[in-house]
This record gives sequence, structure tokens and C-alpha cells, in this order.
Amino acid sequence: MKFDTPAGINPIDKGRVIGIPHDRIDGAAKVTGSAPYAYERHDAAPNAAYGWIVGAAIAKGRIAAMDVRAAEAAPGVLGVVTHANAGKLGKGNMNTAPLLGGPQVDHYEQAVALVIADTLENARDAARLVRIDYAPESGRFDLAAERLNGVIPPEGFGGPSDTKTGDFDAAFAKAAVKVEQSYTTPDHSHAMMEPHATTAAWNGDKLTLWTANQMVAWGVGEVAKTLGIPKQNVRLVSPYIGGGFGAKLFLRADAILAALGAKQIGRPVKVAIARHQIPNNTTHRPATIQRIRLGADKNGVIDAIAHEVWSGDLPGGGAETAAQQTRLLYRGANRMTAHRLVTLNLPEGNAMRAPGEAVGLLALEVAMDELAEASGVDPVELRIRNDVQYDPEAGPQRPFSSRKLVECLRAGADRFGWAKRNPKPGQIRDGRWLVGMGVAAAFRNNLVAKSGARMGIDAQGKVIVETDMTDIGTGSYTIIGQTAAEMLGVQLDQVTVRLGDSRFPVSAGSGGQWGANSSTAGVYAAAMALRAKLAEKAGYPADQAQFEDGLVKLGNKSQTLAVLAGRDGVWAEDSMEYGDLDKRYAQATFGAHFCEVGVDIDTAEVRIRRMGGAFAAGRILNPKSARSQVIGAMTMGAGAALMEALDVDTRFGFFVNHDMAEYLVPVHADIPDQDVLFIDELDDKSSPMKAKGVGELGICGAGAAVANAIYNATGIRLRDYPLTIDKLLRAQAA
Repeated sequence: MKFDTPAGINPIDKGRVIGIPHDRIDGAAKVTGSAPYAYERHDAAPNAAYGWIVGAAIAKGRIAAMDVRAAEAAPGVLGVVTHANAGKLGKGNMNTAPLLGGPQVDHYEQAVALVIADTLENARDAARLVRIDYAPESGRFDLAAERLNGVIPPEGFGGPSDTKTGDFDAAFAKAAVKVEQSYTTPDHSHAMMEPHATTAAWNGDKLTLWTANQMVAWGVGEVAKTLGIPKQNVRLVSPYIGGGFGAKLFLRADAILAALGAKQIGRPVKVAIARHQIPNNTTHRPATIQRIRLGADKNGVIDAIAHEVWSGDLPGGGAETAAQQTRLLYRGANRMTAHRLVTLNLPEGNAMRAPGEAVGLLALEVAMDELAEASGVDPVELRIRNDVQYDPEAGPQRPFSSRKLVECLRAGADRFGWAKRNPKPGQIRDGRWLVGMGVAAAFRNNLVAKSGARMGIDAQGKVIVETDMTDIGTGSYTIIGQTAAEMLGVQLDQVTVRLGDSRFPVSAGSGGQWGANSSTAGVYAAAMALRAKLAEKAGYPADQAQFEDGLVKLGNKSQTLAVLAGRDGVWAEDSMEYGDLDKRYAQATFGAHFCEVGVDIDTAEVRIRRMGGAFAAGRILNPKSARSQVIGAMTMGAGAALMEALDVDTRFGFFVNHDMAEYLVPVHADIPDQDVLFIDELDDKSSPMKAKGVGELGICGAGAAVANAIYNATGIRLRDYPLTIDKLLRAQAA
């Protein structure tokens, strides 16, 4: 099925199941511990051995010698995998460095060996006996020091590296009001609950991986390419994932090493990347340096806007596209954006929740706050004055498919009590706390991807849906079930949803905020094909048949789904493909974040008192799970503002704080009150679901609202994230 014209009225619009706040249909299995995660597949591999990864102790260089004899002789050890015995390995398209290093070492903690034993403890203890002599080489580990060596990066999801419209330099030079500032964000770790983990088993030349992976079809292709085996010989199973945030979009060392280990010892092997290894062994969000220049008239209306970004990655890697939202969010006839990529020998940088916009808005929305102050305009009003209903780089010929930023700002401000804010910083006291409010716009592109599904009716009239779509804690099971129930006219408890198996039709997968909209659209396509088959069996015209209450109806005639399915059931499969609507219309999601903080007058401790937000993201498929996604994202944004940072040892090239004791993330007590409002919106140019993504929108701008609230409370403007106590105290003293 192809979606190439705006959606008209369709079965989803009935809203009997879609759009209703349902509980998660997988919730009971997860809270009772009966949902099997990748490392827990005892049913699939009851005799599995355990692997422990040995990571490189240098950031760049070569392995001069490796002695594994002591490890091999240790109690319970069954084998040791190294580059010397792994055979010839390829490298997937989506991995910057090989997942098994040696003799070359590309980054600190790169996997260079796997020790396999009968128990996890024996594997871990024996791994300490592996002796490695290194020939280290000098590397580059400091983004600021290497900034001038930045080059134009390859194009990625963020589009072209540089864009230019009008004459920015001339317009900025003559602007009545100017803002020119630099902002920095540090490296971030995904810090998801479930580590990267895999259970691998071979049956002859066929490999099955029970693994934590957001993109099943991508994973199959990467495994096959890395191991040099046909894709049809790889089965990847990933029905439950304990969080990913982008870290599990791509194949990691656990999957390849588990497969190699299982092949070597002739029995299944489990591998989990230990928590302290994850920041350096897997991917992270790269640090950025951002320069923003805004030129406006005396009323704060922008005419010139520029955003330049520097970030780093391993050779062959990509850039953090932190200027991409600046291309679309605000008006301005004269504009430019630029990204520069610096080669660093740190671990791989890659996608983390809302790549680009999450850190780009930490800078842009503080710059907008500074422009509001410089022009004497309320920060909410300033953003409204600079709203634009079309792609400002392309012009009016490319309007937004739907854009309700102004509605979000107004409704959010009213709900949060913005009118009570004192615009003069440092004026509101509550005991020993200075109190302030901040606002920031939220923006995240709307992406869609081809997605397929298989749907059937069994002899009892129950609906079954199969797709390789994953659920990373986002609620995929439930919204897919809701879509199937809506389309076939049954209740949600009449639907069985099967996800995360490469034997099922290929879906969009979970990432880039495209998962919910795209995967449900794929289910929509399969349901339309199944409806046509059922209508034909009933002898009704497909375009006139109605599906309600477990019946297929035409006028006063009806037949049950069970009767039409017969003893053998009936199945249909289809996928949703997309035309050029995203080229003709700019598609994005919007919102407005509000935050109130208290700052201790003596210690400079920051406490978030409350957060609120209003968001427009098309049809909200399940308001309950969508709210959960948004408040989780807002929490991540608060973490980026106040505490999250991977600290780089620029002498030796690794992240020092590589565990959850020293990489700080927010907890419930850090944010006592969060409020979410969804603005009514249907986007008929996005998909037949008229929905858009929402899971990443909530992080975009949240941290900037915190930063702006701190400024309103204290009069101290910080531009170097995270905004920690020491930085506030130094600024206060200065």
C-alpha cells in the first residue's frame, strides 16, 4: 500500500480503540518478571555458557602480544575468542569501528577478547588472567583543542551539513538587536536499564540471536555481513527490550561475540556488556561546541539567524547534527547553518534520543531567551512573533503539513501560570530559595519509514498481528494492538500482538521517533488487505463492508469474523510505503516546555519545583503511554541540563565516570511535578494514522527551559552544560 496523497476519512477515525488511554498489554508480563529479555532466554538455551568481554586498556594503538593460556586453564573456562581465532570478520555498515578489535585498537574498552565459562563468575575471574602487551599510539581526545581541524561531515539523517539562504552576514551586521554566543554540551551516555545483551545458539549453519536490538532487520543484515554468512541463516529475536534510547539501534559487541563464542564451544553462549564497560565500549551522544548568532529588529523579529556546530567522532564516523532544528523552527530571511566534524579517538559517537535537536535546542532556546531579554520582549511572545508556517529555507512553496507551535506556547503558558513570572531576574524569594521560571520551544522532525505487518483471524475470531517491530519500553505492543482492534472492529483483548522476530514482516523499527506512526501504518495496510479478503468471503463489496463488534456488516446483513475465518483462519500481509508528501510539506512535531526552579541562595543547589509542557504531535494513539514517553523525555532533558556528562580523560582517551555511581541521572525526587498537555491535531499528510512521533519531542527544549528558569531565578547565565553547582558558585562569585 502506498501513501502518496493526504489521508481522507478512514476506519481509524472512528476512535473506538485508537486515541483511548489504554493500559499496556505487555505490562503484566513485565511487572511479574515473565517477559523474557535477551539474557533470560533459559527456555531457548537451557545449557548456555557465559561470556565476559575483555576490553582494550588503551585508546589507540596495537596489540603487540596476547597471552590467554592462564585464562584457558582457569576453572570452568570453555574457550577464549580473540582476533587470532575468530576467523575473517567483516564490518557492518552502521559500526564505525570493528566490534572485535585486534591487532589494531580503535578506542578504549573496544572488545579484544571474550572468555567463556560455565558460570558468569568463572568467566569474569578468568578474564582478569588475559595478559595483553600494547603498543600505544598518540591520539586526539579533546574536542575544544581539535576544533579548528573540523571538516564537512558526510550527510546523514539531518540532511546536508551546511545550508544557506539570503545574506546572513549583511543582515546580521545591520540588525538592531544582536545575540552572539557560544554554548557547549558534553558527551552523554544512554544509561538504559537493560545492558546490551545477547544469547546466541547455532543449529548447523543457522544462527539464532536473542538480543536487545531496536532495529531487527538492520541487525540481521549487520550480523550476516560481519560474520560473512547469508542473511537467511540469521534469525534475530528481540521481543522485549529494557530501554535503548538509540544505543541499541545498531549491532554491538555482545551479539557478535556471543555468536563467535557459541560457534567455538559448540553450545549456546550468553554475553552482556558489563555496566562499567558500556560508556566506552558502546555508543554515546557526542559533545558539541555551538555558536549561535541572532539578528532582529527592535521588536525581536528575527531577520538573521546562524547556527554552527562542532562535534567529534572516530575516523569514518558522523556529526551531531545539532543545527537541524534551526533550519525550520523560526523565521528569518537570512540564515545559515553549518556542521563540522572533528576526528577524535574516543569511543563511537552515534544516535541518542533525539539526535541533533536534543542538544541543538539546549543552545538555540537559551539564545532565544537572550534575544528576548535584549529586545525587551516576553520570551513566550518572542517565540510567537517568530513563528513561521512554512519551511523558512525553502519558502512558502513548502508549507508545514501541520504546525501548532503557537497553540502550544499559549496553552502551555496559561496552564503553567506564566503570567505570574517576574521578568526581572533574581526577584522572587521563597525562604532560602531564589525562584524562577523558564520557557523553551520543542521541535523534532517527523520521519516515516516503510513498515510491514502480517495479520490474521483464527477460528475463534481472534486477531493476530505479527511484525518485527520492537518495543523498547515505548508501548509498541499496545498501539499496534489498538490499531488492529480499530481496523477489525474488535476489543483490544481480542488481539494478540507478536513483535521482534526476524521471521515476521519487516517494520520501521524503533528509532528516530518514527516507530509508532510508521509501524501502526504498516498494520493499517495489512488490516486493509485482510478486510478485503474477509469482505470477499462474505460476498460484500470491500469498500462498503463495516467491521464492528466482531462482525462484518453490510446494511442489515452480517457475518462473524470467526465464521469467515473458518477452521484454518485467514491471513493477509502488506506494508505501508511513502511517496513524496514529505518533500512537498515540511513535517515536524512541536511543543512548549515550562519549568520552575528554586536555587539555594547560599549553596547554589538547583531544585526543579515543577515542569509542564504542551505538545502537538498529530493524533495521539494512546494518551496514557504517550504521556509516559513525554515525561520520561522531559526527565532526560532535565538530566542533560543539571547533571549528565561523561568526563573525558584527555590524556588517555576514555570516559572516566563509566558507571551509574558517577554518571548521574535524575531520579523521581529530582522532579516532583510534571504536567503534560496534548494539543488536538490530526496530520493527514503524515500517514493514514494521521499521527506523528512523540517519544523524542519531550526531550527537545526541556533542558533549555531549566537553564532559562535558573537565569530568571538568579540572574546568572550559564552556557556550558551541565549547569552544576560549582559553575553557579563561580559565576556568583564573579
